[in-house]
Amino acid sequence: FLQCCQEVAEQHPEIKYDEMYLDTVCLKMVQDPSHFDVLVMPNLYGDILSDLCAGLVGGLGVTPSGNIGEEGAIFESVHGTAPDIAGQDKANPTALLLSSIMMLRYMGFTSHADKIENACFDTIREGKVRTADLGGTAKCSQFTEEICLKIQNS
Repeated sequence: FLQCCQEVAEQHPEIKYDEMYLDTVCLKMVQDPSHFDVLVMPNLYGDILSDLCAGLVGGLGVTPSGNIGEEGAIFESVHGTAPDIAGQDKANPTALLLSSIMMLRYMGFTSHADKIENACFDTIREGKVRTADLGGTAKCSQFTEEICLKIQNS
């Protein structure tokens, strides 16, 4: 993996390339994430770092992700399927919604993405209908319904 990265870096001297241990990256990310633009690492390290970053912005329930390649893209919530609470109407749908918003923007549906994003952020900001991980008591369905109402009224 490192050899491949080094070879690509040599082909692109205009890009600053640096190697670090994962624990150093985690420390620097917590201290000042602006030091990083792009991080390239194996899947396990990426999973560890993405969970750390999720903690910095509010938790796994609000963290979207996207993997964009030359011929396609995949968008998903960082937390995965949350099997421990599946079917209990407890999950925070924000991460999935924000991932969908990223997908809509990738596909060129910016105005649709903006409407959903504004409704989602307004719902969280107002604080009346929040899931437990955001300090509220609402069920996933109630939180989602509130977002849908805001979209309809926009």
